[in-house]
Amino acid sequence: MTGPDRPTVKILVWDLDDTLWDGTVLEGDDPAPFPAATAALRALDERGVLHAVASRSDPAIAAAHLERLGLHELFTVLEIGWGPKSGAVRRIAEAIGIGLDTVAFVDNDPVERAEVAAAHPVVRCYPAEEVAALAERPEFRPEFVTADARLRRLRYRGEARRGQAREEHQGTPEEFLASLGLELTIRQAEPDDLARAHELTVRTHQLNTTGRTYGLAELRALCDSPDHRVLVAELTDRFGEYGTIGLALSERTRHREGDGPDGPAEVLRLLLLSCRVMSRGIGPALIGHVVRAALAEGRRPLAEFVPTDVNRVMLVNLRFAGFTVVGQEEGGRLLLGYPAAAPPPPAPGHLRLLTPGPGATPGPRDPRTMP
Repeated sequence: MTGPDRPTVKILVWDLDDTLWDGTVLEGDDPAPFPAATAALRALDERGVLHAVASRSDPAIAAAHLERLGLHELFTVLEIGWGPKSGAVRRIAEAIGIGLDTVAFVDNDPVERAEVAAAHPVVRCYPAEEVAALAERPEFRPEFVTADARLRRLRYRGEARRGQAREEHQGTPEEFLASLGLELTIRQAEPDDLARAHELTVRTHQLNTTGRTYGLAELRALCDSPDHRVLVAELTDRFGEYGTIGLALSERTRHREGDGPDGPAEVLRLLLLSCRVMSRGIGPALIGHVVRAALAEGRRPLAEFVPTDVNRVMLVNLRFAGFTVVGQEEGGRLLLGYPAAAPPPPAPGHLRLLTPGPGATPGPRDPRTMP
């Protein structure tokens, strides 16, 4: 089952011995991968489903065997050792920055599957004999496969390089962020952006102000509407492109909330960000741009927030950016207003903000062509 209560799988965590390959490397075998396993690896990778390893073995020996098989590059995180696999699964989700409800686990051993399922009931667990059919299951079939999806693994591996650079950096976190050369492009969504925008609404739960999803037809109608503004955000740094990492959807409204003595309003109906940019200061930058755009048109900035089990951090982002609660409805829905003057753009030392007009931004480059 998929949908708002059962999201599409974002990462499949693999056992190795007798699951990915036929044998046990520590027993002196030179096991070949199961053809069905390699087919599933590549098919899901093309759809943007990430792969990771949670396996009991010697880390160096198992990783070396993955290299010999030419499969190492397909895995984003390796958790190989002797501890409980539930701990490995949790660390993988934390490393990627996703919820456990978007994680799946495959293992030939029913005891290992039961241990993971007991510790993390939302993780979907599958026996190794079902590997051949995984690519056909609905939870592994996103509605659209975008260019961003096909490059997702490469972008997460770029994030691993950023993490290594962060560990090696001698200085403060602020100095490290400044060293990245971050460039944030915020622009009006165009037809080629809509599949990715839809994908973001379906995949992004934690950094999402309302939890709403939008289909392609809805997004196309909103882009064409003079009463709405649909913005996409793209990020690059010295390690390459992150792709489209943010979406802001606002409504220019009269005769609804915001009307009256304060004049017309622009209500931020949805703001979401990829979990990969949580620590980059992108939320305040995107919110600030939306506020400045509304004020430039003589509209009072408002923002809608609908609490879920996981999105409180977005309320913190709105409050930190200057919004305050001006109303609350049944179900916890909040309306926030922005009473202060327009916020300044981000300081160039941390983040360079680009706001080209429609049609002025080239499509994303393939990170495989980057240094």
